[in-house]
Amino acid sequence: MTLNKVKYRDFIAPLLVGLIIWLSSPIKPASVSMNAWHIFAIFVATIIGCITRPLPIAGVAIIGLTLTVLLGIVPMDTAVAGFGSSTVWMIAMAYFMSRGFINTGLGRRVALVFVRLFGKRTLGLAYALIGVDLVTAPATPSNTARAGGIVYPIIQSLAETFGSDPKDGTQSKIGSFLVFAEFHGDLITSTMFMTAMAPNLVAVTLAKSLHITLSWMQWFLAGIVPGLICLLVVPYLIYKMYPPEIKDTPNAKQWADDELAKMGKMSLPEKIMGGVFLLALVLWMLSSFIGLEASLVAFMAVSLLLVAGVLSVDDVLHETGAWNTLVWFSILIFMANELNKLGFIPWLSGAIGGALKGFSWGIVLAALVLFYFYSHYLFASGTAHVSAMYGALLGVAVSAGAPATFAALMLGFTGSIFASTTHYANGPASVLFGSGYVTQGKWWQLNFILGLFYLVVWGGVGALWMKVIGIW
Repeated sequence: MTLNKVKYRDFIAPLLVGLIIWLSSPIKPASVSMNAWHIFAIFVATIIGCITRPLPIAGVAIIGLTLTVLLGIVPMDTAVAGFGSSTVWMIAMAYFMSRGFINTGLGRRVALVFVRLFGKRTLGLAYALIGVDLVTAPATPSNTARAGGIVYPIIQSLAETFGSDPKDGTQSKIGSFLVFAEFHGDLITSTMFMTAMAPNLVAVTLAKSLHITLSWMQWFLAGIVPGLICLLVVPYLIYKMYPPEIKDTPNAKQWADDELAKMGKMSLPEKIMGGVFLLALVLWMLSSFIGLEASLVAFMAVSLLLVAGVLSVDDVLHETGAWNTLVWFSILIFMANELNKLGFIPWLSGAIGGALKGFSWGIVLAALVLFYFYSHYLFASGTAHVSAMYGALLGVAVSAGAPATFAALMLGFTGSIFASTTHYANGPASVLFGSGYVTQGKWWQLNFILGLFYLVVWGGVGALWMKVIGIW
């Protein structure tokens, strides 16, 4: 057996920053307790560790939790309480559901059907692939799994069919456009549904710690109009700014037909998977009206898939993405909740709010959204960024007088659209940029333009829409 690779040099930054904050306790504000200051030091060090990644994020989080208990800041019973969060387990259950899409082949079949229906032109092909992302997003909290596990293999096969390969310099024929369009389609669908990516659920949990409850349906209704606008307009903008050389794709329909013929008729496991998914979707939509917790719906769906034999216990045990998320999410949520309970977040929110005193809540919220969005250039993880800043920024917005639910949703949406920055902004960016179809310069240039578009649509149109439906 060989030792696992650990990047020890990448421990330096989190350790240094954590020690500096820890040792600066003599100059901490008088209203902040010593325990609050010390857990803040460990929390910041953990977040930086999630960025530098000397170990995978779950490993970094475990070390942070261990230090918190070892140094006597909180007892062990308190530290492990985060593992009992219903939101955390909802993410795990949704991961198991997404495994069903891949195992049964239903995700691929849906993708091929979309290509057959809408793939006569390259632009239509992009809309078809994004449609697959839209259909699977509500039950797939890993946007990386959607983009990289379901849609990208289809893009790669189509690109090969049309002779588009970065290895021989032909990526601009069709592959570059489809890859970049799918990245933005995945980004938009991630913003529209609470359960479409893990950072959304981090935000929901942090908002709840500030006594602001966001339901699945509330998130969906608030995001539906700006989301649909973006889904309709963004692929066309990319088509104009980054046009493919091949505009017509008559072979795509035949290719999809051939692939569907190879798959044969829809199998019983696929039908069961589709039925359970639709049931979960309907129950999530109705959960706030019928008093059914969204996490319980996820448990029900996975239970049905296990009883029907679509998922096996081995599938559940070997779904590493779910267990990995369960570990780091629980620990980061525990730390964030302790910062709030021990008074650090209320103090920080009050201090920043005091500095912004005199400005209307609308200006304060707009400034916070812009800061939150553009600070993502410094982060390589949406989860780390949301965990580090969402709670504090929401506290500032509310203390400035912003309607609580409106502020929570605006910052929640920003926690997804800020991925339109770099090629390392989130998991899908890493997967799709790593395919080699889009250059780094083009990625940054086009994303900067589209980022401005997202800010206008979600911050402008989205805000007006939320006014119309009575959120503020």
